[in-house]
Amino acid sequence: MKRLCKLISDYMGVLVLLAAVVAMLWPEAFSHIKPTIINPLLGIIMFGMGLTLRWDDFRVVFSRPRDVALGCAAQFTVMPLLAYALAHLFALDEALTVGVVLVGCCPGGTASNVITYLAKGDLALSVGMTGVSTLLAPVLTPLFVWLLAGKTVDVDVAAMFLSILWVVILPIVAGLLVKRLWPRQTERATAYLPALSSISIASIVLIVISASAHKLLTGGILIILVVMLHNIFGLMAGYLVARLLHLSEPKCRALSIEVGMQNSGLASSLATLHFAAYPMATIPGAVFSVWHNISGAIVARLFARSKP
Repeated sequence: MKRLCKLISDYMGVLVLLAAVVAMLWPEAFSHIKPTIINPLLGIIMFGMGLTLRWDDFRVVFSRPRDVALGCAAQFTVMPLLAYALAHLFALDEALTVGVVLVGCCPGGTASNVITYLAKGDLALSVGMTGVSTLLAPVLTPLFVWLLAGKTVDVDVAAMFLSILWVVILPIVAGLLVKRLWPRQTERATAYLPALSSISIASIVLIVISASAHKLLTGGILIILVVMLHNIFGLMAGYLVARLLHLSEPKCRALSIEVGMQNSGLASSLATLHFAAYPMATIPGAVFSVWHNISGAIVARLFARSKP
């Protein structure tokens, strides 16, 4: 069973890509699945993240506050501004603009920690940035979405704040508490958590893409291009910012990956909850989920081959 779980987690990118292809080819097979299931799936991912974290992981926030602050500042400026610029450069409609901006305004994704580890980057900094950006998300994500997309659509900042609190923050805290209360049982379960998260991410992609497969087929190339550029420019900008700040190579790698990889599942979830009038707003998050796992694997391989 553990070997199977390891295989699933090792090939998460392939699994997510397969889910996207299946959803595109046979969308009617999944039409009965309600989008409301996305929130529980995301909660499972965040709960799993909480189980794998340790209270000691957050010490980096206090021992190296400058590094974490710089990283989070880059996270919440580079990606939102890139999203806004790309949406206007390619003249996306309101729905896709909302979706791209949502991806840009979300915190770092859990996969970034795995990619940073594989890339021989500063894992402690990566975990610290993911944790802090996630804690800041209930305030900063709705605020930036309102600032960047609020002129064209109605953004319910308060409702989005509560959504992130319930779907992201509380499951992570619950995971941390469970690990604190039952450390031995949690330790035995951690071997299966990456596979569970991988399956949950693939399921979110399957549900989102199958719901809008016909629309994605008509304008899919454009949004795929925008998502790819968003991710690639984010990875490059994160690394460049770290270089300009004269950070060490492992820190540069961590910052690059943390900035470029987003919690795109959260973006799809928020789009489903708060922008129901714009069904296509869920698509950028789903496409990002597929693409950033592929690009992350490539980046990790390139970094791992060079000296840290």
